[in-house]
Amino acid sequence: MSLDRLNKEQRKAATQIEGPILILAGAGSGKTSTMTERIAYMIENGVSKYNILAVTFTNKAAKEMRERVETLVGDIEGMWITTFHSMCLRMLKKDPTKVGFDKNFLIYDTTDQKTLVKGILKDKQMSEKEFPVRGILSTISHCKENILSPQRYLAENEDNYRNRLIAEVYKEYEKRLKSNNAMDFDDLLLNGWRLLDQNSDVLEEYRRRFRYVMVDEYQDTNYLQYLIVKLLAEEHQNICVVGDDDQCIYQWRGADITNILDFEKDFPSAKVIKLQQNYRSVGNILAGAHSVIENNRQRKRKKLWTDKEDGDKIRYYRAESERDEARYVAQEIENLHVGRGIPWSNFAVLYRTNAQSRVFERYLMDRGIPYRILSGMRYYDRKELKDLIAYMRLIINHKDDISLKRVINEPKRGIGPKSLANLEHIASSMGMSMMEALLNGVGMSAFKGKTLVAVQKFTEFIRLLSGEQENLTVSQIYDELLVRTGYVNMLESEGTVEAEGRLENLMEFKTEIADYEKETSESGEASELGDFMEKLALMAEVDNHDESQDAIVLMTMHSSKGLEFPVVFLPGLEDGIFPGSRAMEDTAKMEEERRLCYVAMTRAKQRLFLLSAAVRTQYGRTDYTRESQFLRELDPRLVEGDAIYRQVRTQNSIDVSTGSRDGFSTDRPYKPFDMLKYAKEATKSNAKAQRGGNAFHKGDMVNHTKFGDGLVIDEDEKTLTVMFDSVGKKKLAKGIAHLRKQA
Repeated sequence: MSLDRLNKEQRKAATQIEGPILILAGAGSGKTSTMTERIAYMIENGVSKYNILAVTFTNKAAKEMRERVETLVGDIEGMWITTFHSMCLRMLKKDPTKVGFDKNFLIYDTTDQKTLVKGILKDKQMSEKEFPVRGILSTISHCKENILSPQRYLAENEDNYRNRLIAEVYKEYEKRLKSNNAMDFDDLLLNGWRLLDQNSDVLEEYRRRFRYVMVDEYQDTNYLQYLIVKLLAEEHQNICVVGDDDQCIYQWRGADITNILDFEKDFPSAKVIKLQQNYRSVGNILAGAHSVIENNRQRKRKKLWTDKEDGDKIRYYRAESERDEARYVAQEIENLHVGRGIPWSNFAVLYRTNAQSRVFERYLMDRGIPYRILSGMRYYDRKELKDLIAYMRLIINHKDDISLKRVINEPKRGIGPKSLANLEHIASSMGMSMMEALLNGVGMSAFKGKTLVAVQKFTEFIRLLSGEQENLTVSQIYDELLVRTGYVNMLESEGTVEAEGRLENLMEFKTEIADYEKETSESGEASELGDFMEKLALMAEVDNHDESQDAIVLMTMHSSKGLEFPVVFLPGLEDGIFPGSRAMEDTAKMEEERRLCYVAMTRAKQRLFLLSAAVRTQYGRTDYTRESQFLRELDPRLVEGDAIYRQVRTQNSIDVSTGSRDGFSTDRPYKPFDMLKYAKEATKSNAKAQRGGNAFHKGDMVNHTKFGDGLVIDEDEKTLTVMFDSVGKKKLAKGIAHLRKQA
């Protein structure tokens, strides 16, 4: 095999097989090529495919790596190139009883988790308003990532009433998961670690097998993933991790930057190889990104370089307002598209928060410029798909109460909350799941009349398809469900545009199934519903980036990681927005924000535009802004356009202001105004004021937010009558009076 395609450092990384190795791979440095060539080199030098484990973070990355390795060495049967969650699932499917689960356990996604928590809150008579479901699930996820049981979490929060209640929800959540023979996504990692940590025979089996371990995007690993990797690699020490500490931007999702920073402490004999040649961006963009990131203290020193030309300087525009900012972006895109023939798809606008997209959409629409927003919304989160997936899960596992509750009355079968509660009570008293109670016949007593007939029909086709699933393809099962449930008839009879769109989604899902069946057929495997559902459950957030679509991409900076575009715009570079106001008071948060800035800048291949607004209206409030700290950290020699304010000291020590209109110095202590916090507080205050109508009485001089000054001339139990100077007499409901007394 020739390694001529690799540079000197890449070749060094690819040919270093034995012992621990840390590959620090900067943005655009060709890490995927290096990793695949390394695997190929190992195989050609006598390492068995069976002994190699390569772990990535996304299914897309794993698929790409498998395809590249197959191109280099041919068949890779026996090699594990997989994600952390898929790896743990594979291990758990082999030995589920060793962690207390039965065969055919389910994987609950976010929607299932929410349903479960909502049910617990209802049973415990806890308000969702006071205990938001998302917040509880976030706490549970954090606990699991840090191996914190409900009991330990409770013990650590004995003095906190609210957290004690959350601990009780967490405890019940775990109990119900277990009773449904189900795990959530965090459980896949947690139970995967338990399987290895608490079963020496299992650990020894996988250590014997995986003598060589490789981990991609190591900077994004959390504590559990770190423990799993350490367990597997500890004996043979043949571990290769690839990552870039400068691109660790997911600490809010559990990523622990210390895993990559402390790798040499965990493996003292580790060799460190730095991939610093960038193949993506021109020189000025790389130099600009480096001038920002080098201000981080918690990082491994490195500097990207390229043999490409310097290219255009980074362009900076200090807009008058957010509208002027959006106008400038739309105009520049149009000019470059028309004047230089650059396709629309070559442009990307990357912003810190989703709320920033609104004004850009408006200006792009006004100019007729095609655009699309890359969102985190999963195709599989659409209601009609969730319903059919729940049906398929119920066919596989009759213990799945959550799926049953979702579909037993979808399409409508006349089943009300009372009947469903009766069924749940009967099932619980018999020690069964709700579906098992129906199949057994004892659950039918919960229903009467036409509803009973409908439930009997529902039960029988679930029984039929469950019994026949081994004799049917996934496509056949899906078609049977569409017809037997009445789902297609329901949408057709509705006759609306929305219903037609939902039908299209259901039909498109048939393509997903067909692709799966094609893959299994080519690999010689059987098409099985259970296997299909596992693959479906493990799908990451859908990658909406379709390079074939000629449209500008609008997306968050976080979503842009791993992508690249010839021309990139970064708006909103103001203290308080980017970096956010909270980061200004926290060094660790500021460093993560700076890493995010570095990631965003290095998405650009040829041209990079940076923007800020002197005045910005956000959450209904208009304020003057200060240019972002990251702008002030940029090497001024790399920037053209508007000047960035910097403080210059003369020989006489007289401060001289240079640059743009904001008039702030670089080193002046500064805490930006927290617009979001203000907005929330203002909202609460306004709401309180709305309820203040009872404080006003006949004869009071008042001021109204819309009508101005007036006099209360009458009142009753529910209303105030006010004579306003501007509009005359108005009757106002006390609950929404929006009044304040005049002095």
